Amino acid sequence: PTVLRVAGRDRTRARGVATLLHGNEPSGVRALHAWLASGAPPAVDLVCFVGAVEAALHPPGFAFRMLPGRRDLNRCFAPPFDADAEGQVAGEALRLLREAGCEALLDLHNNTGHNPAYGVTCLADAACMNLAAFFGERLVASDLALGALTEATARDFPSVTIECGRAGDPAADATALAGLARYAALERIETRRVLAPRMVVLERPLRVQALPDVTLAFGDAPAPGADLTLAGDIDRHNFELLLPGVPVGWIGARGGWPIEARGADGADVSRDFFEIRGGLLATRRASVPIMMTTDPAIAKSDCLFYLVRPREERTGYAARTGRAGRPLEEPR
Repeated sequence: PTVLRVAGRDRTRARGVATLLHGNEPSGVRALHAWLASGAPPAVDLVCFVGAVEAALHPPGFAFRMLPGRRDLNRCFAPPFDADAEGQVAGEALRLLREAGCEALLDLHNNTGHNPAYGVTCLADAACMNLAAFFGERLVASDLALGALTEATARDFPSVTIECGRAGDPAADATALAGLARYAALERIETRRVLAPRMVVLERPLRVQALPDVTLAFGDAPAPGADLTLAGDIDRHNFELLLPGVPVGWIGARGGWPIEARGADGADVSRDFFEIRGGLLATRRASVPIMMTTDPAIAKSDCLFYLVRPREERTGYAARTGRAGRPLEEPR
């Protein structure tokens, strides 16, 4: 792990940038490298934290979220910090960012599925909305406690996680670099007025996971022996308003309920949002999925996806985004 402090025109102020908290998400560190190589001076000091370097270097490179047998670094930013190496790194990074007196923090990530660029924050105020607008037009206001970096710093300064797009996509790298350059060059962060009138805010995410004993597969047809087969292109639904009756996967021969969906209160509300209909797992009520992945390892070790709800009426969301999923006969 590495911390760099780049001198700005105003040495009395500082902002933070974090990247590579997951070793298989390279857009942020590529953007940081390209920005440093450009020689552009930042408006204020830029404190840059590069996290899961060992995981990123593990052969074949940029392939592992975290080292095998180790904890996800972006789940370690909550005490205690002395349990393992990841906790110690997280605790030290927090100390350095706070001691620097950062006035804001961006944490740059990638997704494993197809997503537009978007932000995630604990507090969707004017400052966070304006920071997210450097990268896209969607912001998720999360009340989940996962141990993420921007959760830990939310009370210290405006903090936004940026999902720049799919890992390995040159467009995601370009999005990360353009947004980072704007953030670094900005003289002042507007904290009172929202300067992004097209920003769509989604709230109260639910984390949808496969139950521990469920065998999971992805494909265009039910996989033999799998308790739940999700559509191989399920990530096409990311940020789409799914109306009731949209199938997302097939239930296996063993039957049984395959998932849980929990919000900040910890209650499982999966049966409120999904139902089994004719051997298919289908939506029961309107919602918007994000971070749907087709990577089985991520789906089992982290989650299948999140469900969020638009701050505005669902018809308004569909009208503004142009995306609404229709009921289908079966996953495609």
